[in-house]
Amino acid sequence: MSENLKTKAQLCSAELKEQLNRIHAHCQNYKTPVMSRSIGQTALTLFLYAVLMTAIIGAIAYGLIWLSLLLSVPAAGLLVKLFIIQHDCGHGSYFKSKKANTYVGRFISVFTFTPFAFWRDAHNKHHAASGNLSKRGIGAIDTLTVREYEKLTKLQRFFYILYRHPVTMILIGPPLYIIVLQRFPFKGPMPFADIYHSINGSHLWRSVVGLNLMLIIFYGALVMWLGLGVVALAFLPALIMSASIGGWLFYVQHQYEETYWEAGENWDFKAAALLGSSHYDLPRILQWFSGNIGFHHIHHLSSLIPNYRLQECYEASPDLKTFPKLGIVESFKTMRLRLWDEQQKKMVGVH
Repeated sequence: MSENLKTKAQLCSAELKEQLNRIHAHCQNYKTPVMSRSIGQTALTLFLYAVLMTAIIGAIAYGLIWLSLLLSVPAAGLLVKLFIIQHDCGHGSYFKSKKANTYVGRFISVFTFTPFAFWRDAHNKHHAASGNLSKRGIGAIDTLTVREYEKLTKLQRFFYILYRHPVTMILIGPPLYIIVLQRFPFKGPMPFADIYHSINGSHLWRSVVGLNLMLIIFYGALVMWLGLGVVALAFLPALIMSASIGGWLFYVQHQYEETYWEAGENWDFKAAALLGSSHYDLPRILQWFSGNIGFHHIHHLSSLIPNYRLQECYEASPDLKTFPKLGIVESFKTMRLRLWDEQQKKMVGVH
């Protein structure tokens, strides 16, 4: 990926700035949602998820635990798809109606365990400051510079390395966050972060508590009908797997070697979107399950493009095709990265 990526010298060039402007203008043509596609995608995904969950519960009832776990894999994929739909609703890109985005987003949150308004506000804050060293905070993966890391105490370094470890970042952290921590509107900084911009508002409490009540009602009714063991064995494996998949996607979309970080007035929104967000090159089947989120550079440049229009936006732009792709095998190498080196302008590991 680094061989083809725009260099810092190119970033300052008038030619690249003109290209960024052309791409931005091009993306504006794809912002309008198509009602039939939004409704169709939502209905199909919910239907397939309901069918799979019914099959999983049936398999458990017949003692076929191995089959229920096997079916949990595609169910997890569908949960990722539902999360992307909820994510689009949070950006206001899925329907023209604000109420429709809100109601659909809230409904899907019962399956994703993610409070709609709380996550929406945090994620939009991430979009507004992605790649900006001066505005790091909630809604993104905490990233320190080499200089900041060197100033930490030994205990703070331990917590940072633990936080950035692949086991924590992908396997433990996302399920813990989705299932447990999102039941509380935590807004404080991590123990190693001095620069931290949070979000405010009493409506965040209403979002979290409101979803908690919905979860109690929905899953409580299922527990009364099917029993706690069946409900837990049916829903938790897919939820845990989907959380880890989502955690990986969120990580790899910005945490690669030649990504973009700048501070203060040097930060540029368009450059941060196209140079600091990856084009994760996935097979078509994975593109479908992930809602085309691999076109993350386009999404960050224009978050009002619904997920089902990202592919056509990309295909219609010769400029976008000049930007590098991040392959699946190559993406695994990013897990060693921990810090942003301001001198080399790239992500590095900890030595």
